[in-house]
Amino acid sequence: MQLATFCLTLSCLRVSPDRSQFFRYDFISLSCEDQLNSTGWKVKRKTAAGGVMPCSSSWGSASSGSTCIIRNAYPSDSGLYWCQSGDGEKSNGVNITITDRTVILESPALPVSEGAAVVLRCKAEAKSSDHRFNFYKNDRAISTNSTGQMTIHSASKADEGLYKCSISGGGESLSSWLAVEASPPPSASPPPDNSTSVSVSRLMCHLVVGTPYLLSTILLGFIYKDRKRAARMVAERRGSNDVIMEIVV
Repeated sequence: MQLATFCLTLSCLRVSPDRSQFFRYDFISLSCEDQLNSTGWKVKRKTAAGGVMPCSSSWGSASSGSTCIIRNAYPSDSGLYWCQSGDGEKSNGVNITITDRTVILESPALPVSEGAAVVLRCKAEAKSSDHRFNFYKNDRAISTNSTGQMTIHSASKADEGLYKCSISGGGESLSSWLAVEASPPPSASPPPDNSTSVSVSRLMCHLVVGTPYLLSTILLGFIYKDRKRAARMVAERRGSNDVIMEIVV
């Protein structure tokens, strides 16, 4: 199923396969993905009586703290699952349904981001090439085909709702809620290249330091040129005076 799912809490409960409906005896893996790489997260579930207990199944399961494996799902394993830390912090919750029905709808267990492509699949316990699949949103028929899948090419808030499917002459699935969340904000633009900023700083430094020397050199050149011109004029005047004195004598 090609789509983008996410959660905005410290830890995120992931379900594999990524769907909320399962047949009896299906294999289910639930794991806590910790956003801060901390420890102590465990998979919890809400019981039918309203209590809270660690993820487990009387029909075969294994729990290793942040991961829970249900090898043979049974309807009594249906319920709300989440991750919880030793400090009582909770992740997103996922409703999982294990059904005795002959048809299930494979829809994402977590909210999908806006703009993502979402594929919904109608799956029959007994496979047949003659099946016709019907998809419904909020109990209204929206698609009929023989492929057993329906694609939402760019999910939006308008696509949120209760979805289910049926097979002509073969039963109907339960309904599952499809949630669509706003896309996460884009990450900040990367900082400017350090080499560029260093080069600009060096250039400014050279200009500040070198400008006085350049101006001094130009000024000295003018002074030298003026002194040379003055010396030449003095020499010329002395020569003229000598000639005049010789005539008078």
